[in-house]
Amino acid sequence: MGDSSRPEEMAWIPGPAVRERSRLLAAMKSWGFGADAAAVAELGRRAVADPDWFWREALADLDVEFSVPFDRVLDESDGKEFPRWFPGGRINVAELAALRHARGDLAGKTAVVYEGDGGQRRTLTFAELGSEVSRFAAHLAGLGVRRGDRVVLFMPVVPEAAVAFLAIAMIGAVAVPTFSGYAPDALVTRLQDSDAVLLVTADGTTRRDKVVEMKATADAALAQAPSVRSVVVIRHLGTDVPMQAGRDVYYDELPADPDPVDVADTESNDALTIVYTSGTTGRPKGIVHSHGGFAAKTAVDFAYGFDVHADDVVSWITDLGWLVGPMLMTGPLQLGATIVMIEGLPTHPTPNRMWEIVNRNGVTVQGIAPTAARALKAAGDGSAPAMPTLKTFVSTGEAWDEPTWFWLFDEVGGRERAIVNYSGGTEVGGGILVGYPFLPAAPAAFTGPLPGVDAAVLDDDGTPVVGRIGELAVLNTFPGMTHAFWQDRDRYLDTYWSRWDGVWVHGDLASVDAAGMWRIHGRSDDTIKLSGRRVGPAEIEAALLRDNRITEVAVIGVPDEMRGQRAVAFAVLRADGVDNDDLQATALANAGKSFAPEVYAVPTLPKTKNGKIMRRAIRSRFIGAPIGDMSSLDPATPLEDIPVYAGED
Repeated sequence: MGDSSRPEEMAWIPGPAVRERSRLLAAMKSWGFGADAAAVAELGRRAVADPDWFWREALADLDVEFSVPFDRVLDESDGKEFPRWFPGGRINVAELAALRHARGDLAGKTAVVYEGDGGQRRTLTFAELGSEVSRFAAHLAGLGVRRGDRVVLFMPVVPEAAVAFLAIAMIGAVAVPTFSGYAPDALVTRLQDSDAVLLVTADGTTRRDKVVEMKATADAALAQAPSVRSVVVIRHLGTDVPMQAGRDVYYDELPADPDPVDVADTESNDALTIVYTSGTTGRPKGIVHSHGGFAAKTAVDFAYGFDVHADDVVSWITDLGWLVGPMLMTGPLQLGATIVMIEGLPTHPTPNRMWEIVNRNGVTVQGIAPTAARALKAAGDGSAPAMPTLKTFVSTGEAWDEPTWFWLFDEVGGRERAIVNYSGGTEVGGGILVGYPFLPAAPAAFTGPLPGVDAAVLDDDGTPVVGRIGELAVLNTFPGMTHAFWQDRDRYLDTYWSRWDGVWVHGDLASVDAAGMWRIHGRSDDTIKLSGRRVGPAEIEAALLRDNRITEVAVIGVPDEMRGQRAVAFAVLRADGVDNDDLQATALANAGKSFAPEVYAVPTLPKTKNGKIMRRAIRSRFIGAPIGDMSSLDPATPLEDIPVYAGED
């Protein structure tokens, strides 16, 4: 375990149709490059060495339009840590993603599809989206929202969410998307930190058919957020909610024909959105993304990384509080593709809900997290219906275990659909690593950095290494990386730039082998040191998941007087009545003596609202340490399901 030096057998071998369709290969051909992995690496080197050349070519190829041309591609006069991309250029995400399409050939094409937790379905064409964005932008201006003001979105992933996000962008205000399941205290923190002037919310939403009373939560939070002057309420469930006179107004009761407003001539580096990270400890970090950087990064990632064209339908179960929400409303829409916004879970109200959504909407690109794949695998009979339109899976959120990856690849995908592995984060506006669909790939691996990203695996001395696990680092900067933290530059520098001079340390353990296959091994602050070696929890978890009785597992390291650290695993089982001694023996056989953890069976694993397992919170609970910020916890996965260590008998 931990050896990443051996060559791996390729599981995914792309056919001619995948390669012929590839937007990146077509662009590379026009730029004079070849069409294999070596050519992609050569492109990567040139893009890093000459960002002025690459980003000009990519923006032109992907039709990322500036109303006023930028002066230059990159300005580092404030230091490498604070770059300005496309300075002087004027660009607005609302124009890119909605308004220009509403005036053009795509006006009648479906832009947004909403699939509700209770089976509802609604759609907007690009013409309807553009009209609604312009209308709501006018209403925001009428409610006193000005350029640069912050507007918090506390709402489900309904079509009005896309309208609101783009309308805020249209007038040059700053959207602050938040998770729909937040408790009042978590919402208060974001309202206060952003100094928001307006809140867009809903009467409620549902999750597993259970009502989540969003307006009640909003009202409780607003009592401690005096900066908020107005509240717009979406009538989503149709339930009666208190409305405060002079502050609250229903979205559907806003005037039909407000005085129109112009699209703000936002500069490339003007703030578009603040996305707060959901850490398990410490104050949430406000990640700032700009119009130019976020538009460029999402266009490159969706077009070159996932091969999204205007005729694609991109579906993803997400929430506004996860970066994928803003990415979905920016990347595919500016490329002219259709997006499917899904409220709820992949396995409710039916075990095959996700696959039913694919067929109902002609989905071609389906986003999926390993957590969702495990849930689908456990909930159904292991099979999936025929999905003739589906071309590609895109996976992000956490590391894969190979049994689940092979289930998705073999049983669901029929070995005919790429699983585009994608890893980055809120702080970089998208991806660092990707598994290009047109390149052969090993199971659960990445085939390289995204264009323009100079990624490396560094050892403890900051030296790049191959065939060993180390820190995932970025040696350059690229559009989409955060413009520091909201009103906290010092914390930003300390978090990402303090370990090695001029190097962004992302916080993930990674490896790359001699064949160019990359892997993520979990968060570096989750690292466990066993038998003198650093091990990512994902490695041990993958070994334990070879036991078919286990559906999910989380591994942590805890202090041990004799060994320094030992591994402990918390496993969710398919059925009751499993003999614990046999479970432990199987863990020993699968993980090996040096790495085998002590196994506890638990009903659920605590997760964030976007499905990430909260290992640091699990560890704190188990050893009795302070828990820290739990605002990101999904209430359906209580931390109390984790036992507290009682010591040796």
